[in-house]
Amino acid sequence: MRNRVLIEHIQPQLDGGRYFIKRTVGEPVNVSADIFGDGHDHIRAALLYKPESKKRWNEVVMEAQGNDRWTATFVPEEQGFYEYKIEGWVDHLLNWYEGFKKKHDAGQHLGVELLIGAELLKKTAAQYPKSRNAQLLKLAKLLEDEKGYQEAVATIMGSDFAALVDEFPLKQFISTSDQVLRLRVGDRKEVFSTWYELFPRSTSEQPGKHGTFKDVERLLPRVAEMGFDVLYLPPIHPIGEVNRKGKNNAVTAGADEPGSPWAIGNKEGGHMAIHSELGTIDDYVALIKKAKEFDIDIALDLAFQCAPDHPYIKEHPEWFAWRPDGTIAYAENPPKKYQDIVPLNFETDDWKNLWEELKNVVLFWVKKGVRIFRVDNPHTKPFAFWEWCIQEVQKEAPQTIFLSEAFTRPHVMAALGKAGFTQGYTYFVWRNNKQEMEEYLTELTQTEWREFFRPNFWPNTPDILPYELMGAGANAFVLRVLMAATLSSNYGIYGPAFEFMENQGNNNGKEEYLNSEKYEIRHYNWDHRNRLTDAITRINRIRQEHPALQNTYNIHFTRTDNDQLMSYVKVNPDGSDAIWCIINWDTMHTQSGFVEVPKELLGITSGRRVNLKVEDMLTNEIYHWFNDWNYVELNPEKWPIHIFRVALL
Repeated sequence: MRNRVLIEHIQPQLDGGRYFIKRTVGEPVNVSADIFGDGHDHIRAALLYKPESKKRWNEVVMEAQGNDRWTATFVPEEQGFYEYKIEGWVDHLLNWYEGFKKKHDAGQHLGVELLIGAELLKKTAAQYPKSRNAQLLKLAKLLEDEKGYQEAVATIMGSDFAALVDEFPLKQFISTSDQVLRLRVGDRKEVFSTWYELFPRSTSEQPGKHGTFKDVERLLPRVAEMGFDVLYLPPIHPIGEVNRKGKNNAVTAGADEPGSPWAIGNKEGGHMAIHSELGTIDDYVALIKKAKEFDIDIALDLAFQCAPDHPYIKEHPEWFAWRPDGTIAYAENPPKKYQDIVPLNFETDDWKNLWEELKNVVLFWVKKGVRIFRVDNPHTKPFAFWEWCIQEVQKEAPQTIFLSEAFTRPHVMAALGKAGFTQGYTYFVWRNNKQEMEEYLTELTQTEWREFFRPNFWPNTPDILPYELMGAGANAFVLRVLMAATLSSNYGIYGPAFEFMENQGNNNGKEEYLNSEKYEIRHYNWDHRNRLTDAITRINRIRQEHPALQNTYNIHFTRTDNDQLMSYVKVNPDGSDAIWCIINWDTMHTQSGFVEVPKELLGITSGRRVNLKVEDMLTNEIYHWFNDWNYVELNPEKWPIHIFRVALL
């Protein structure tokens, strides 16, 4: 063991390389580590990276930042999985060179030093191809020539030689980081997406009639006009007939009640079949293709659970849990009972075939053109399964996106993110004041969560009508959607229920909709427009036009003198786009106060006077600010938020 350099505390990494971090194509990966050796010798370090499928490593020289911390950056250029590691070594050519300069300045004779340098140059040359090492060998010969003493010394003391030592490190006794770390690189949509959810069966123009994929096609121009680029449909498969649930989750359903789409499977088929009243697989593929014309992806709901009459139960009874009386175990969360749903038993002895079948379900739809999956309750299936399944799918289809619908404990949500889920639902819906929201965003963007969890903010879902919106008016709905859209680069709404401001909660005291669309067909006036429709359309256009809002991790909260006002600034990496949002949390009253200018963030250098032009992109009003603290006033009846485009004058 002759390697003398230690490499510690590499960042970013997850659990010593057990899981991969996440980036997108073209997004820099800034790597740092503590790198040091014994004694006083000069060391060098390099960051090595490559696509997982390639053999040749790319190398980036690391720079010392002080206190033994070294940094380097690489930029992934393609989707897929990457590996990266760090090497460090004592560079004897560099040490000789630094010592030579000191001895020269001390007036010492350098004949022996020249011979030592010649040997080191030859060793260095041997590490490089002939196309590059000719200069090194030429210099070695000069240093060996006693008659060329003065020329050799002058050459070494020149700037060209310093550049050469920097360009050609001598690598001996290399230390390598203990772990080969992992990175997954996705495309832009993984970090910037705008979702609209609707039930396709509720899209018919005729009240009481079951909607079809053709009806959904008719709505694509409207969805695109509002600025959404993902249209998410709840499960589109045959719905179980056994133990079918009725209106408002009634235990029994009437003959004409459609049941819950999440109770998947009947005699018509299961997870690779289409509900016949929606259309055919060809109709679904046609919808996917038509949506692409509007730059919209159709997201498929992936719910790995079965209705009691799903074909799997007869074909693979070993994949389910059975009770002593011979009946199948349906889903329970005591005291709740879900008689219309049967969970898969992932502890089955036949687990390998179960895993393969579920992976094949995903790939079946990938081959039909689906690239985005919203996964229902992934926290009720093993983490190991998801890690395997997602990686297997993304090896074949790197563009595939998985959104985790897991409103559960933080450690569980983190484990799902580490297992490979591209995005995740969040606690946004339950953060209801300035302190809670600032603390939550700081956790998501400034801690280890940033490496594995991409938040997707939803102000409502078919399962959740938050208490904050029950009985609420337009002000509250406008506030929540504008907050979601500016805080997070990924956001979505359960569309018609939110857009048309449904605010009646179930009488069971829970955060649930009265007359939930999960259990019945609804009819909407899709031509209707209101204040909220306008707000959604405006904010989505602003998001598309401003790169600063296409990133979640660039958020910086700034101070205000009123706890009802929340202020945050987003600046894109090159500084060309700066957006400043100020929110009034009070949906009933005008709030005013002063907000502090984040001078360093906006590029206002020390000693320079504040001179900003801020343009509200919702109202087109322009203000000029000249002070460190500036006055704002927000009337929620007009707009509960300023969305300022900031210009430094």
